[in-house]
Amino acid sequence: MERTEIKTLLPEELAAEFKAMGLPAFRAKQVFRWIHRQAASFAEMTDLPLALREALEQKYRFTSPKVLRKQVSSDGTVKYLWELWDGNSVESVVMRYAHGNTVCISSQVGCRQGCAFCASTIGGKIRDLSSGELLDQVLFSQKDSGVKINNIVLMGIGEPLDNFENVTKFLQLVNHQDGIQIGMRHISLSTCGIVEKIDKLRELDLQLTLSVSLHAPDDETRQKIMPINRRYNVDELLAACDRYFAATGRRISFEYAMIDGVNDTQMHAELLGRRLAHTGSHVNLIPLNEVEESPLKPSKPDNLKRFVGILKEYGVNVTIRRKLGGDIDASCGQLRRKRERQTGVTG
Repeated sequence: MERTEIKTLLPEELAAEFKAMGLPAFRAKQVFRWIHRQAASFAEMTDLPLALREALEQKYRFTSPKVLRKQVSSDGTVKYLWELWDGNSVESVVMRYAHGNTVCISSQVGCRQGCAFCASTIGGKIRDLSSGELLDQVLFSQKDSGVKINNIVLMGIGEPLDNFENVTKFLQLVNHQDGIQIGMRHISLSTCGIVEKIDKLRELDLQLTLSVSLHAPDDETRQKIMPINRRYNVDELLAACDRYFAATGRRISFEYAMIDGVNDTQMHAELLGRRLAHTGSHVNLIPLNEVEESPLKPSKPDNLKRFVGILKEYGVNVTIRRKLGGDIDASCGQLRRKRERQTGVTG
């Protein structure tokens, strides 16, 4: 029988399981707090009787990712390649800002969305990460880096809304008062635009920041670089975003990778400006990170500057993402792909 992964359980769920084992409720709180204090095993939970620790070891799987590779940038950004319990690997990135430290985490091993500019999707999706494995990336990034994590971005390998149940359970875990208590307003979730899942997320009213990977304002361009647009076109996606904003009051952030000659023309800027004018949304322009397997190149500086100017003329809130960790393959999926090429190991 496969053991339950203990880090996927909330305190009340742990208490119910422990009660069935004849254990008092306070033991559940002890275990949950040890987990969120970055314990690497049951053996570290020294205020639990040895016999209980051994019993828990037999009943539950306790995940503890191993650092396969760690790269530290000259700007202080730290990139991790984690080995999971089954030999698969994912990436996390710790970034330092004036407003606090942010960890960007992965939600899946691989990705099936097929975006042309992203290294994460090469090789497709292998499996979803559990809520506990999502939590591990926050806990162990904090433990290894030695910096307190203030903010979480679900923008690493994988599509978070394609792993909806585990991602929303993770949000409960990381927000819990007995855990590390990272508030929803300090969490951003990025999606390529799975419309029915955006609507489902809206119904939860979690007050997190929704980031939408738009990358083009028209169907013709978007379908060339994002296969998801064949299922949900731009109009459908923007309508879902309007519904999300109306229900939650939370401003949408649109991610837009600037790709030379593909989506960075004056026509694209003007159409994007018209579509987003007066919506109160925010556009985050991202200088494209080059991927070895892709022919796509980043926009030229003059095109980027012109694009910003046009959006501002339409009254759109726009920023250019500060590029961190450029010397350590910090964009999602690249370190994992490098490992695959060097070792022949996929996942």
